Amino acid sequence: MRALEYAASNKVPHLIDAVQHEDQIRNGARAALIDKNIILSTIGLEKYFFAKWEPLLVDLMVVAAAIEYCDIVHRRPPLGWARSFDVRIAVHLPEIWQKSNVQNSIVSAANLLTGDKWKFSFEKRTRPAERAQEQLLELGSSAKIVMPYSDGLDSRAVAALIASQERDSLVRVRLGARGSDQSVPLRRRYPFTVVPYAVRVSKRDRRESSVRSRGFKFSVVTGAAAHLSGVKRVVVTESGQGIFGPVLTVSGHMHPDYRVHPTFLRKIESIFYSLFGESPRYEFPRIWSTKGETIAAAIALPSKFDLSNTRSCWQQSRQVSVDGRRIQCGVCAACLLRRISMHRAGLSEPRKTYVCDDLSLPSLDNCAALGFSRIGRAFREYAIAGVLYLDHLASMAESKLHLEVKRRIAREVASAEDINSSTAEKNLQELLERHRDEWINFMRHVGSKSFIYDIASVRP
Repeated sequence: MRALEYAASNKVPHLIDAVQHEDQIRNGARAALIDKNIILSTIGLEKYFFAKWEPLLVDLMVVAAAIEYCDIVHRRPPLGWARSFDVRIAVHLPEIWQKSNVQNSIVSAANLLTGDKWKFSFEKRTRPAERAQEQLLELGSSAKIVMPYSDGLDSRAVAALIASQERDSLVRVRLGARGSDQSVPLRRRYPFTVVPYAVRVSKRDRRESSVRSRGFKFSVVTGAAAHLSGVKRVVVTESGQGIFGPVLTVSGHMHPDYRVHPTFLRKIESIFYSLFGESPRYEFPRIWSTKGETIAAAIALPSKFDLSNTRSCWQQSRQVSVDGRRIQCGVCAACLLRRISMHRAGLSEPRKTYVCDDLSLPSLDNCAALGFSRIGRAFREYAIAGVLYLDHLASMAESKLHLEVKRRIAREVASAEDINSSTAEKNLQELLERHRDEWINFMRHVGSKSFIYDIASVRP
């Protein structure tokens, strides 16, 4: 009976109207009102449209916001994964958005990214978006590359590597809340320092935590920055584990996470091409490197590579604060990958970088910083999931059970990167073997008494 209920719920789409206040809402639809739920940031638009106002790009940001809204407010079914959405969106230029190639490119990208089924329709906005005021912002004439930038290790490391190869050619697109690498006056002088839109949903209405749509947001804003800059290249900062881990280590009925995978970003290129007749090209310079190898390459540069104030942790501030100071948990998948990678690069971090500083202890409770008393169920689940994720990825190096999965992923990346399938398969296998070696070396470092050692299956 539950299977039949799931089939029925999956067949009937959720109706979402991403329209303006004065527009009529379809019967049975949920309103995602522009200027209330979908907010175009005044400052963000100024930081993007400093050179040329393009309503079509504004429309694209509203489309991305509407997808994010749908993703947040409707919980995934208890059986299966996919939901179905019928989304009506108010845009400036519906005659372009209604074209079949535009519709097909959006549906294809959204389906792959979220694992849901999407249908879109478009109508004319009753009121145009308020135009951003023109600003004199600095964008060097030598700009050749756009790169999404945050406070993470990957961003810092890859930015340093790119800058060492092509000086003064890099345009950074800020994806985080603030830029630790720039002072406030500098941020005001440069474009692309503020994400140009936001989705506002009450805490009560936030019903789904997987939020796969983040990948759509990040790719759209970096693609828009490239388009407005006249730049043809977008560099993706993720290393191999970040690109392949989420599509290889799938548990239960979850849909693989393609947010930084070449296959998904080629679909984003198709959206830009269908809208503008041209598209930037997304590049993956560290796709066959581990994160540890990327960090090691960055610290080997003649110029000083600054690791201070970088964050990797997935947990929220209230879960990882000690004495009123936000630090990192040290045990989620992102923190563990960071620690494995720092160990591979031969770097040690200062004490009190993490809530769980000493991973050599047999109990997670004993690892916690003095004064931290919130090792609850969620914290433990993050730790167990983090170990199992990295251990699972390490086990794939020799797993015959996953041989066909690895071949499929290799074929996908070969097609997206226009390389030979056998080459992709060889590169992927070697990447997994190096990840396994880094994981085993880290296990030796924390020792056999560590709680991590008890959870993992791939051991020294």
